Amino acid sequence: MSDIPSELKYASSHEWARLEDDGSIVVGITDHAQGLLGDVVYVELPEIDSDIGAGDEIAVVESVKAASDIYAPISGTIIEINDTLEDAPETVNTDCYGDGWMFRIQPSNETDYQDLMDAEAYQESIADE
Repeated sequence: MSDIPSELKYASSHEWARLEDDGSIVVGITDHAQGLLGDVVYVELPEIDSDIGAGDEIAVVESVKAASDIYAPISGTIIEINDTLEDAPETVNTDCYGDGWMFRIQPSNETDYQDLMDAEAYQESIADE
């Protein structure tokens, strides 16, 4: 069974989002997603200062099994990327909710975050996969 922290919000495309004290949103992929991918060997992250819309393809994760697009769970501007993933992409597998985070967004629409699923709804959404 996948680890699904209750303090996070989730997108149906398997990204998690965490609201920070400064109002920014940190994003990564869920334990369920990294488990499906297998061993991550490469992560292509978005450009800092990119304006993105909720649902946009903005990053790519490559594993020994497949390449998978990562989608923006909210609209906003990319303000930071986790460049340590360039040299250590496997961190996505070992600590997807911690050091394996991917990017930080300054939201342009406050309600986008609230519209994401809570942990219980995300658990139900993956139960049939």
